[in-house]
Amino acid sequence: MNPQQAARSLAIARIVIGSGLIAAPRLGTPLWVGRRGLTPAAKLFSRALGARDVGIGAGALAEGPVRPWLLAGMAADATDLIATVIQRDDLPRTAIPLVVATAGAGIALGAYALSGADS
Repeated sequence: MNPQQAARSLAIARIVIGSGLIAAPRLGTPLWVGRRGLTPAAKLFSRALGARDVGIGAGALAEGPVRPWLLAGMAADATDLIATVIQRDDLPRTAIPLVVATAGAGIALGAYALSGADS
């Protein structure tokens, strides 16, 4: 996979995951935040998070420079990871591995994609 393919794959993954959070927040949110992930407030935030990822993914697929979208996605993923680590004592055991896998992969794939990104 070359950097351009990585950028496209990452954008598509963001759109798919974000769409899932918008459509069915009850499926993934409790894995991240526990039982509180089933509350109306958690569903609201999950949908907002999903919209963020759909927007970043769509921007990365649009005509024009992809670099700013990759940087935005990496910043969002880093924030998710740091926030999860800070709150780890209040989260279920699934939270850290889930976020390390997803956000960590987003950061790594984003960095690789940046190596071949246009300005």
